[in-house]
Amino acid sequence: MTEKIGVMVCGHGSRDEGAVTQFAAVAKGIAARLPQYEVDSGFLEFATPIIRTGLDNLVESGHNHILAVPGMLFAAGHAKNDIPSVLNAYAATKENLKISYGRELGIDLKMIRAAGERIKEALATTDAGIPMHETMLVVVGRGASDPDANSNVSKVMRMLWEGLGFGWGETVYSGVTFPLVEPGLEHAVKLGYKRIVVFPYFLFTGILVNRIYDYTDKVAAKNPDIEFIKAPYLNDHPLVLDCFAERVQEILDGTNNMNCGLCKYREQALGFEDEVGLVQESHHHHVEGIGTGDAEAHSHDHSHEHNHEHDHKDDHGHSHDDHHHHPYPHADHPLGPVTMKDDG
Repeated sequence: MTEKIGVMVCGHGSRDEGAVTQFAAVAKGIAARLPQYEVDSGFLEFATPIIRTGLDNLVESGHNHILAVPGMLFAAGHAKNDIPSVLNAYAATKENLKISYGRELGIDLKMIRAAGERIKEALATTDAGIPMHETMLVVVGRGASDPDANSNVSKVMRMLWEGLGFGWGETVYSGVTFPLVEPGLEHAVKLGYKRIVVFPYFLFTGILVNRIYDYTDKVAAKNPDIEFIKAPYLNDHPLVLDCFAERVQEILDGTNNMNCGLCKYREQALGFEDEVGLVQESHHHHVEGIGTGDAEAHSHDHSHEHNHEHDHKDDHGHSHDDHHHHPYPHADHPLGPVTMKDDG
């Protein structure tokens, strides 16, 4: 049988229509870099089309080898478990179909350069009189119940801090782990820097990015002597699109290994020792394709608001009882998920 290769970009999904639109633009940019392949895309939850719809499109157009890549910065539960579960379940229903799964964007110098350019864009709009050594960088990661993914944000922050010459750098998270955005910024203002750049290391807009900027405004209002700068997130930066295209090519080159050496599902990570060998399954079937922006459609008991600053939900926005997720060991950390609970 002649092999016909197609590409599938697997996104997380969001209720924010802007995030869905931006993901579509990124998928289009990836397709432009891979003209030799048909490229389709889909979402794990909330938005449409779902991943299975994109796979159907490729299969119906005659593709029998699909190169699937996660549209995500780091490999936490979604990239390590949820998306592979959906892909494996789909492949099991089709004869003569091969799905090869690539790795996340991860720590990559192209991604660091793209992030650096976003930060420079923000700095270009500010008072040039404040030198870099009196400016502090705060990088905001999404936050996950996977310490390996969380540690990657810290490495990104360090490379940006050192590469751009900031006076200091800190890492905070939008949810699940600690420190969260507001307590992290409250700590940052105590360090005495004249300017603080807050950079969401996110691909797309959405509830969490908006919340990051809101908390920045809140802390800035209480500290008028410090200049706060809200840097733009990554979005469809050309270097991000280049990196996605490389991840597809890596599958064919055989160099697409995901970093499993520090994965809590495969090795005993400190504090997560009892999660080795957890069953690989997706917990998103009931929110596949339910759409964006419709409050009525989402008023079910599972509370998929991604309210990470306000409650004890995991990195999917689910409470731990919803789908029997393993509990995050530091859910009650004083700088973590409980810090914003009274605001809800």
